[in-house]
Amino acid sequence: MADSAPKRSAEPTKARGRLRGFLKWAAIGLLSVMLLGGVVAGVGYATVQLPDPNAEFQTNTSFVYYADGRERLGSFQVQNRVTLDFEDIPQNVKDAIVAGENRSFWTDPGISFPGLLRAVGSVITRDDVVGGSTITQQYIKVLYLSQEKTATRKIKEILLAAKMGNEMTKEEILAGYLNTVYFGRGAYGIEAAAQTYFGKGAKKLTDAEAIALTAIVNSPGNLDPAAGDKQAADLLERYQYTINGLVEMGKFTEAQKAELYAALPTFPKMKTDSRLGGPKGFLLKMVQDELKAKGFTEDEINGGGLKVISTFDGKAQDAAVAAAQKVTRQASGGSAKKAKDLHAAIASVSVATGEVIALYGGPDYVDSSRNWATTARPVGSTFKAYALLAGLRDGFTLNDTFNGNSFTPKGDARPVTNAGGGNYGTVTLLKATTSSINSAYVDLVSQIPSGGTKVLEAARDAGLPEAAGWIPNDRVPLGTPEVSPLNQASGFATFANEGTHQTPHVVKEVKDSTGATIYKASLESTSDVDPDDATDVTYALSKVAEDGTGRRAAALGYPVAGKTGTYFSQDAHGRSKTMASWFVGYTKQISTAVMFVAGDEGTSDLDNYTAGFYGSGYPSLTWLEYMRVAQNGLPSEEFDGPTNRVSTQKPTLAPPTTASAPPRTSAAPTTIAPTAPPTTTEPTQPTGGPVTPPGNPTPPGQAPTSTVSP
Repeated sequence: MADSAPKRSAEPTKARGRLRGFLKWAAIGLLSVMLLGGVVAGVGYATVQLPDPNAEFQTNTSFVYYADGRERLGSFQVQNRVTLDFEDIPQNVKDAIVAGENRSFWTDPGISFPGLLRAVGSVITRDDVVGGSTITQQYIKVLYLSQEKTATRKIKEILLAAKMGNEMTKEEILAGYLNTVYFGRGAYGIEAAAQTYFGKGAKKLTDAEAIALTAIVNSPGNLDPAAGDKQAADLLERYQYTINGLVEMGKFTEAQKAELYAALPTFPKMKTDSRLGGPKGFLLKMVQDELKAKGFTEDEINGGGLKVISTFDGKAQDAAVAAAQKVTRQASGGSAKKAKDLHAAIASVSVATGEVIALYGGPDYVDSSRNWATTARPVGSTFKAYALLAGLRDGFTLNDTFNGNSFTPKGDARPVTNAGGGNYGTVTLLKATTSSINSAYVDLVSQIPSGGTKVLEAARDAGLPEAAGWIPNDRVPLGTPEVSPLNQASGFATFANEGTHQTPHVVKEVKDSTGATIYKASLESTSDVDPDDATDVTYALSKVAEDGTGRRAAALGYPVAGKTGTYFSQDAHGRSKTMASWFVGYTKQISTAVMFVAGDEGTSDLDNYTAGFYGSGYPSLTWLEYMRVAQNGLPSEEFDGPTNRVSTQKPTLAPPTTASAPPRTSAAPTTIAPTAPPTTTEPTQPTGGPVTPPGNPTPPGQAPTSTVSP
């Protein structure tokens, strides 16, 4: 008897039923979206009309003004364009742009159907729509529409592209696109781009140059190889993508690909835009960067007809340029070659608002785009201001005393020495600040629990961003931390502003082409420094400017507080050099930082210019030259006196010393009397006279990098 057939399981049948149900509803949903898309597209296509590009596509120059809103600082990107007929555009350019942006250009109807479905779907989901644009759609967007990423704009773009695809030939569309699209560096259209990047007409572009230029179109702000290594690497990736497209389209052979694929063509060094020439180029670049950070697009900035009112004061800016260049020539002994390698930087901010009043980043932005006023370098003893703040927070006062002699801290093989090898005995914290005594400040930080960390915390609270060299050790007040002049001016302004930090900014207001205000800067404030602490820091720094290492600044004729700083580095072989020299000073209204560095990276030896390039020399002189103009006409406002707080610290023995000194003591609260003019190792020359500092001090220790910083 035959076996009976096995029973079929019910599970596969149920699974197949569920699958059929899913496919059924998926098909219904897809059909519904397609039908809805068809209805939307049909109605839209029947009603939409191509606008007149001569009426609606107008590129207007954006102008930048000084703070008064009347004097013009510069402009952003007039549309630099030379229109070419289709026949005059070289074939390698036409092929490359199609390969890189829209490989189906010659056969598609001008629209992307996947893009249409995404747009229709987004109407239902209310999501943003991005990507998938054909060359025709890009041309429509540039010519008629905004850059907003919304479903409504995307649908309009697609409908206009479909209309254009029916009413214009492919040749007309491609020529219009290549004459209109932005290539960066202020160049609109392929002819202007060829001249701007390669100094030749489009007809003379090699295949590699044509491919590279059309690749830049994908993101002009991020693919300019002159902007840096990352941008060059990203451009190479896009360049190779385009070459692969040319092979795929049959326009290139594998042999041709192999010849060009590995590297970009050589981009000659060219003056990208004469409007950025000279010192003002640094200001315009800062304005441009801040506008981008506030949400303005490249198209709006470069051709939106904006009126941008900056924070820069015209007279103060002229004074900054004049002071920096005058003192640079003086320090270089009149040698143009030496002057080119010496970099002065000035950054000046409003204490009350954080507005950048003036800034000198270098002599010519086009020649070298590194902005020395925003480049962080070791700040030397100007960092003692933050160590002072940390000490006050920990309960010390300006009357507390510390070891002013050279000594070797516990657990450290390197001695702490003072400039010129000086020993001062037991000194108050006020005296240590006035005379910039290294050993006393290392003594202070070593007696604060986690002192190095607290000094860096104080600097951050004053408004400084962390950078290289921010190492939390007892020697941090000697100035290894790197800070830019702009941030150092802003940090000192916090003390002048009674503990409130205002974020520095360079854009005050923006108006559109109709004159309507579309952006106005608002104050970005933080109050992480106690007003009493700020008052005592300012009092101590005012003594520096009155009769200490920064007393040259007293010639300003206004109440001034400030700090000198000179950073010395030493290599493993004991060779010492002066790497950075500073003066940072402020009145009640303006805080200004001056830095001098040398060499391509700002790490060369300043002593090649003068023996002992101290902060009390050329930096202080530059500060005074500038501030005489910037401060002129402002009221003279006194700083508050010291708080005369009571110390909460108990006396402890000073660390072992190389010259005996009494232990640190805590003085009773008394009104701090003015100190007698100290003996300092920094020179103070007559204003405007030659600066001839003494020789270098004995460099400290054996570490690869250390400081002796008056």
